[in-house]
Amino acid sequence: MTTLHRVAQGDGVGEYISFTKGAPDVLLGKTKNGVSSQGLVDLDASEISRANDALASRGLRVLAVGMRRWPKKPTDISPDALESDLTFIGLVGMMDPPREEAKEAIRLCRSAGIVPVMITGDHPITARVVAQRLGIIEEDHGAIVTGRELAKLSVQDFEARVENIRVYARVAPEQKLDIVKALQDKGHFVAMTGDGVNDAPALRRADIGVAMGITGSDVSKEAGHMILLDDNFATIVKSVKEGRRIFDNIRKFIKYTMTSNSGEIWAIFLAPFLGLPIPLLPIHILWINLVTDGLPGLALSAEPAEKGVMNRPPRHPKESIFAHGLGAHTLWVGLLMGFATIFTQAWSLHTGNAHWQTMAFTVLCLSQMGHVLAIRSDSESLFSQGLLTNKPLVGAFLLTFGLQMATIYVPVLQPIFKTEALTSGELAFTLALSSVVFIAVEAEKLVKRVVAKRSVAR
Repeated sequence: MTTLHRVAQGDGVGEYISFTKGAPDVLLGKTKNGVSSQGLVDLDASEISRANDALASRGLRVLAVGMRRWPKKPTDISPDALESDLTFIGLVGMMDPPREEAKEAIRLCRSAGIVPVMITGDHPITARVVAQRLGIIEEDHGAIVTGRELAKLSVQDFEARVENIRVYARVAPEQKLDIVKALQDKGHFVAMTGDGVNDAPALRRADIGVAMGITGSDVSKEAGHMILLDDNFATIVKSVKEGRRIFDNIRKFIKYTMTSNSGEIWAIFLAPFLGLPIPLLPIHILWINLVTDGLPGLALSAEPAEKGVMNRPPRHPKESIFAHGLGAHTLWVGLLMGFATIFTQAWSLHTGNAHWQTMAFTVLCLSQMGHVLAIRSDSESLFSQGLLTNKPLVGAFLLTFGLQMATIYVPVLQPIFKTEALTSGELAFTLALSSVVFIAVEAEKLVKRVVAKRSVAR
């Protein structure tokens, strides 16, 4: 950057002076003989370079400053004309410390399988020091590439190295786009942050372009897929955690509703093959779908993030929603619900119990209540999670249980739902059979925990 100023002289005649600031290695190339043209300083270029490295090694962002005097206002104000034959003035080292939460955010990224890569216009030594402080690279590990080195690499050579590079220093704007393309060609899902006009192509090409909301230009905001309002990298990491929580809860909702529907289908489909009447009436199915499925399913959206949610590797963007056993869980737990319902029906008919349909209806409803409590985590036990960690779900559970009891024991509702009041023994029997699903799913999670511990031990 260069500015031009008019300087008034005592005799009324003025002269002009220009000041230029920029990267030391670039600015020194614009001074005569690498240092000075007008004799104001007598420093060797190697001495300036050593001073630059000393400042950069402290993590300072270093700028060089030069000047040039003009007897009259220059007519050619192009960069090539103004920024040549400069007199070197000195170096300025500025501390631009990372935010306190940035280091923890980088650590969370690494534990979550996200590889942070730093792209900066700073000196390579400054970039290395800052990257080490943040934990992007280790003390003696982590490749650093400068823009000049990158320009010399062929596309094939760069793509062969791109996965091992953690810091890019002195990078030209167009090279940011090359970095994004190379990572995508290697099969990576790339999120890119930027604030300047020059960042727009890379933001647009990235899978997720994140523009800065405070310092970002309008062009970068238009090019990005989202805008970071507080310009804080830690907020991006918090968003990743929140996104994983939301996705987990969507999977839990799908697991709950599809398993419940599967249980209804199995009960209705298998009963005739076993010589039994259809156990459910249309009003029962409608009740289950509206109340038993609806309220607890919605409450699953308030489920907090599971422990270790940021210790998982990222999922593949094209991964099926039924991956990691969700489809198999839907089938076998639904089948278990159906068999529990049919067993209740068959046992009641065998013993001559006239309340068999009410009992089958209740078992299916309450089995789903046990299921929703058990699937709050894919592996952690409900007892270690604690019931009150999701109070909306506890409320939905109690409300649904109360409404189900009302359909059985409130006289005005009995004709509507075609139910009859159960005796205490019949109710205890239905509660015992309803708990089978909860116990089975908790056992499944116990097996998962044992297998996980054994794999870690190996």
